[in-house]
Amino acid sequence: MHPSTDSDRPAGARRSRRVEAAEPTRAGHVLLAGLPNAGKSTLFNALVGQPLGVVAAKAQTTWQRVAGIRTEPGVQMIFVDTPGFVRGPDLFHRSMAAEAEAARSGADAAVAVVDGARRTSPGEWARLAEFFGRIDCPAAVAVSKSDLPGFAASRTEDAARRLGLPAFALSGKHGTGLDALLAFLRSKLPEGPFLHPEDDLASAPVRFFVQEYVREAVFARYRQEVPYSVAVRVEEFREHEDPVYVAAVLYVERKSQKGIVVGKGGARIKALSRDARQRIEDFLGARVYLDLWVKVWDGWRRKKEGLMAFGYTVPDDPE
Repeated sequence: MHPSTDSDRPAGARRSRRVEAAEPTRAGHVLLAGLPNAGKSTLFNALVGQPLGVVAAKAQTTWQRVAGIRTEPGVQMIFVDTPGFVRGPDLFHRSMAAEAEAARSGADAAVAVVDGARRTSPGEWARLAEFFGRIDCPAAVAVSKSDLPGFAASRTEDAARRLGLPAFALSGKHGTGLDALLAFLRSKLPEGPFLHPEDDLASAPVRFFVQEYVREAVFARYRQEVPYSVAVRVEEFREHEDPVYVAAVLYVERKSQKGIVVGKGGARIKALSRDARQRIEDFLGARVYLDLWVKVWDGWRRKKEGLMAFGYTVPDDPE
């Protein structure tokens, strides 16, 4: 089953069979949290079984909570990917921190994702320990990137010791080592009915993922500060046409950035549209005509109305 092309409805799953669950069932939200570029979104996609989260080589590509649903016989896990821990006075940084905090309060289980291919500094360990020390649910550590040459097995034991939690070495990219973590999470979720229909893949509307896939293509295509200055908003979604018509606007913070995104003769925006369209077609299981436009909203990341316009959290802490 492909996701519904109704852009305002939750995204459905691509599962072809119903899950016959034995009683009692378990269900709950599983928080994934950690430092930027630790491999959270790659792990999130592997756990859900579909590439829902934005994955890029650059850090801090996840700006909002993203929930993906994994339904098995008797167990439904709603994995929640969150922005990496960031500190800073900027409104946008505080917005991302608020997203992680909001997800923490609603978690039934939690996973601290630690990059196993590089050393974690004492300050970073302290940040992880502070956050997970305030979690009131069962938790574990996922030591990621076990497929990379820089991975050190000793870091799994070190993570368990430093955070006082069971630790699992794994690779989200290749899906290795996930079984032990999943078994831990299944045993910790509370008993109760499923929270979503068994065929659902995500709770967010299709429109949200279309915007995220365009933003993912931006991160893949552009360098330096440009990807971090681009917000995407779907303005039109004609789901009953063939191909499905999608019109989206990319908002940048400066006029110079608009020229970079569009490129000479529109070459860059055409290439970006092609990349994003392929990703969206895979997700929808339908042909798509993607119409991209670029507009300037001066300094939108530094304005509360800018965050609100694109659905980002407006932090309530004082500036």
